Amino acid sequence: MNTSQGAAGAQTFSLEESLPRVPLPSLDASCERFLSWCAPLLTPDERAETEAAVAAFRRPGGPGRVLHAALEAYDATDGVHSWLDTFWPYRYLGRRDRIALNANFFFLFRDSGRTQVERAAGLIAGALDYKRQLDQELIPPVVLRGQAQSMVQNKYLFSTTRIPGIPQDTVRAPYGEGSPGPSRARHVVVFHRGNAFRMDVLGADGAPHDLDDLEAGLRAVMKAGAEPAAPDTPVGHLTTMARADWAAARRSLLARDPRNARALDDVETALFCVCLEDFAPEDTQDACDELLYGDRGNRWFDKAISLIVFADGRAGINVEHCELDGTTILSFTDALLSTPAEEQSRRSGARSQGLPAVEPITFALDDALRAQVRSAADAFAAYGEATATRSLTFTDFGSNTAKARGMSPDAFVQAAYQLAHQRAKGLLGATYESIATRQYRHGRTEAMRVVTPAMLDFVAAMDDPAADEATRRAAFRTAAEHHVARAKECQAGQAPEQHLWELELIQRRRGAELGLTEQPALYRTPGWLTLRDDYLSTSSAPSENIQYFGFGSTSTRCIGVAYVLLPERFNVYLSTPAAVADQMRTFADRLREAVAELRDLLTADEAGH
Repeated sequence: MNTSQGAAGAQTFSLEESLPRVPLPSLDASCERFLSWCAPLLTPDERAETEAAVAAFRRPGGPGRVLHAALEAYDATDGVHSWLDTFWPYRYLGRRDRIALNANFFFLFRDSGRTQVERAAGLIAGALDYKRQLDQELIPPVVLRGQAQSMVQNKYLFSTTRIPGIPQDTVRAPYGEGSPGPSRARHVVVFHRGNAFRMDVLGADGAPHDLDDLEAGLRAVMKAGAEPAAPDTPVGHLTTMARADWAAARRSLLARDPRNARALDDVETALFCVCLEDFAPEDTQDACDELLYGDRGNRWFDKAISLIVFADGRAGINVEHCELDGTTILSFTDALLSTPAEEQSRRSGARSQGLPAVEPITFALDDALRAQVRSAADAFAAYGEATATRSLTFTDFGSNTAKARGMSPDAFVQAAYQLAHQRAKGLLGATYESIATRQYRHGRTEAMRVVTPAMLDFVAAMDDPAADEATRRAAFRTAAEHHVARAKECQAGQAPEQHLWELELIQRRRGAELGLTEQPALYRTPGWLTLRDDYLSTSSAPSENIQYFGFGSTSTRCIGVAYVLLPERFNVYLSTPAAVADQMRTFADRLREAVAELRDLLTADEAGH
């Protein structure tokens, strides 16, 4: 994500309809790209099997042609913003496992030196100022590399909650069918020691409470919630369950007592959650882990935004991913953290209105629901225990280091990941990198696959005793050039995976109607299965305002690699299932060596000229 500026004079959402549509690649282009993208990961036999299935898929009159024609027709339908309009809800709302740790992501904010209550009040004040600007469309559209970016995701920052469903989840938000937004809610939910409270942060006329009022309200919450909740009562634990199980539990809650509908309404319509922890993390690593999967009854993982503040004033955010990507949250947190809270409070029109209204949010639970709460808490605690994480900081490397040596910083670190993975695990595996595509109408991200033939050659050269320094350097630079070229293709919407995946989903949804009752063989090929079986899942969030960014791994052997690459610093948070923790630790050690080795390789190049 490059440094951004705003489109001067434009209202927040005013450019949305004028943005170009997400390009729909041709079927042949996606098939060709798919074959070239998966080739480096396959044996000759696997490649031949995949090529045969692709040929059958794309032949005249073949299933690919039928599915692609259906997608073209959908893309041309009135009211459809993008051919991905049904893909995104399936991808995020269709997942049936737990979203806590598996899908939600976090940022650890830079330290402020403020106490817990001061920090929490300041973050609330900043968020209210941001909401005021959004509601009045005063935040100009982000402009990157001269292109305005989609701002639609900002509509889902406030009063937005994911609602569990049996076949698929839904989203409760102030903007939607028959609801023009913005949110009229005046409260947040504050958690402390497993107790939940509704706290008004806006007065009856919509003016925010000032910082002194907010601090007083938070102290009132901490006093009222001083006694830890009984372990089988924090209903937020249920949000850690697999989605269909949570949907059934939510139905039981609603059927149990009318008060539960009101309590759920308080949580689901709240502007956001504030989680006040009663402990200080042991260290930065512990803070990251708590932001990713800490619970203690102090979370509602379905809430779009949860601001988490520890007893020592350290703070961060946990984000529900279905409507929000990292780039939108970066803009939000940069606004939150780059201006003093006092100024944001003043700017928002905040004034003293006395102690904010604070009320406990209580659920009427029977024995069965209490047992479910306890069992969800225990299961998620065990799941967290079965996750291994590691944080790394590089104080001697940053984006400036790579740029000074004539290389794309992202290409540099992605090459380092591949080299470290080869040395840690003895192979290169499929690697996902998220590429932002918000320059398109309702644009989100594209799926890039990092392992190119040039990357394969580079890794081989680095560990070939017969290769001299010049050979290794040339292989490194070539791999970086190919990486940048592929990233640009992805930014331009010219990537195969999401396109072919959506064709598969059309067959599932509409196969009978289209005369395609069987899944095309392409989706069972070694190429398709191998390309999408992540060994590394990577994403970047560059901002001076955050220390670390993180998310869980995506499979039983995957390492999640979340990185904050700044001009003079490079921070990485790794996560993987505990069963393969040793491999992750080895990867971390090899990564430290690889970054130094590659930096020195380019420095020697510089010295030689």
